[in-house]
Amino acid sequence: MNIEEYRDYCLSLGNDVEEKLPFQKFKGGEGVLVFYVCSHMFSFFDCNDFSVVSLKCQPERIEDLKAQYECIGNPYNESPKHWIGIEPATAPDQLLKELTRNSYEIVKAKYSKHVHIKDNQKKQ
Repeated sequence: MNIEEYRDYCLSLGNDVEEKLPFQKFKGGEGVLVFYVCSHMFSFFDCNDFSVVSLKCQPERIEDLKAQYECIGNPYNESPKHWIGIEPATAPDQLLKELTRNSYEIVKAKYSKHVHIKDNQKKQ
C-alpha cells in the first residue's frame, strides 16, 4: 500500500478522524503525519520515509503478531508494550488495514467516554 492509499484509508475510518503534522518544530519530526480519534493518536508515520507505520495494539497480541509476520516490529518512538510498527511496503494490504482499524477502535473505545464527559460538562 502506498502512502496516499494509506492516508485515504485512515481518513475513511470515520468522520471523527483528524490528521495533523504536530511535530514540525522538532528536528526530524517535520514530516510526521499523525491520525487522531478523540484527540488521541492511533496511527503515525514519517511522510518523508514511509517505511514504518506505528499503531496502537493490545499488549497480548503483540508478540504473536511479531512472530507471525516479518513486517511487524517495534514502533517508531513509542512504547513497544502498547504499540507496533508495521512496514507498509511488505505488509499485506488487508493486514495493514485490519491493524489500523484495530488501533482506531482501541483509541476510540478508550477515549470516547472522556469526550462525552467533557461535552456534557460544557453544556452544563
